[in-house]
Amino acid sequence: MDRRRFCSSVGALGATIGTAGCMGTLGSGGSEKTVLNPPDQDLSEAAHPSYGDEMPAFTAPDPITDETVSIEEHEGEQAVVWTSFYTNCPDGVCPALILRLRRAQEAAAEDGYGDDVSFLALTFDPERDTAAVLREYANQQGVNLDAGNWHFLRPDSYERGQELLDENFGLLIEKAPADQYDNLEYQFPHYGLILLANKQGIVERAYPRGPKTDIEQLVEDVKRVATA
Repeated sequence: MDRRRFCSSVGALGATIGTAGCMGTLGSGGSEKTVLNPPDQDLSEAAHPSYGDEMPAFTAPDPITDETVSIEEHEGEQAVVWTSFYTNCPDGVCPALILRLRRAQEAAAEDGYGDDVSFLALTFDPERDTAAVLREYANQQGVNLDAGNWHFLRPDSYERGQELLDENFGLLIEKAPADQYDNLEYQFPHYGLILLANKQGIVERAYPRGPKTDIEQLVEDVKRVATA
């Protein structure tokens, strides 16, 4: 896939990203590898993975559980919902992303398919997002770490996080001054991408405007994919 810079592709997408899909078994959607039908808008020219692409294969530590998590270990077992964030996000983008994953986690628990889906939230600010900070953030955001299907992922270094996001997801992450915020030394201009992949490791939905994604539609998409 052509991983051109996401910032250049996003401007051409327009204000609305479609997320329509239909329930079915694997192969009854838009291709033999997907559950959902193609989205209303074709994102195949974007830098990030989109419908029908393989979910990028990567590994990253979970500092709370003290284990290394890989995408490959979920294949054949669980659907995956992925996003990237940082806890010091000052503009509400990251809490909105985590909220959507958390609501999908809650729905999975309520409807009995929590073991069929894994939620992966990758920080790109490992210098500040320690295990203790991430655990407290989970409490603040209402994330259920005891469910066993949520992982906060923390690269070993800022540079490793940059590399991982650029090479695998087509996302550029750079520190920027935070002079307008008294309590921040630096911030990250970033993109609110959410990815949903099925149990075979194929992307079913890319939500590039993740913080504005309709929560109920996301929950429904996750349910359809996880229970197929």
